[in-house]
Amino acid sequence: MAYHIAVDSCTDRTPSMKEDKNIALVPLTLIVGEERIVDDDTFNQAEFLRKVAASPDAPSSACPSPDAYMQAFGYDSEDAYGITLSAELSGSYNSAKLAADLLKEEFPEKRIHVFNSCSASAGQTLILMKLQECLAAGKAFEEVVKEVENYISEQTTLFVLESLETLRKNGRLTGLKATLVNVLNIKPVMSSTPEGTIQQLDMGRGMKKALAKMVEHIGKNVIHPTEKVLAIAHCNCLERAKWLKVEIEKHYAFKEVIIVDTAGVATMYANDGGIVVAF
Repeated sequence: MAYHIAVDSCTDRTPSMKEDKNIALVPLTLIVGEERIVDDDTFNQAEFLRKVAASPDAPSSACPSPDAYMQAFGYDSEDAYGITLSAELSGSYNSAKLAADLLKEEFPEKRIHVFNSCSASAGQTLILMKLQECLAAGKAFEEVVKEVENYISEQTTLFVLESLETLRKNGRLTGLKATLVNVLNIKPVMSSTPEGTIQQLDMGRGMKKALAKMVEHIGKNVIHPTEKVLAIAHCNCLERAKWLKVEIEKHYAFKEVIIVDTAGVATMYANDGGIVVAF
């Protein structure tokens, strides 16, 4: 069965996902000072983090154009699916939806569905994994959409960052006190809401205690862990991610726990040392 999958670059892909010819990456553009960096497979995390550290201004991002999504969805009659970061955090979803509408005018028989992840980073990784699973099973378009949308509605995303400044300065923490991070080394445990916004769940003094709190919150949210994959996305802190994986596996019998690197958008928001978990 022929199909196209378009994912924006906040989807932190596994190596096998990067090799899948059915998946097209639709990059956001990262802005550091006067420089614009395309968040594609040429993204250099270490160089980007150096530029952010040297810049007096917070980095920001620009969403892809509808034309970029149209190309990724394919100018043909084949089924197409899109996965974007939360519509509450970026214009990427609306851009993809507009592209789908324009393409369907040109190809009325083409079926396109854009999934609003209501998440980011590792959350999008798992949504893509679920989509691939449904397509590999040969399920019909309507069934694929129903299963993946249901998966999204049940998904939980948690994160602990060294700094919330980038999120705050880009207006993603409305009503939350990012300054807590700089007081007494407090690290908030954050999560996505069902609508795809960000909320604070807990806090710990220091990264390790905050991550331990995160592990506790996994237990408060997970149902049937043996049937679920948990993904850990890390920004330049592989050893921390490995430690967290061990801690999670001590407490919960997930079907699988995977670790992925953050690509450009997730690196920008997570900052050096940030951890994102989804299940």
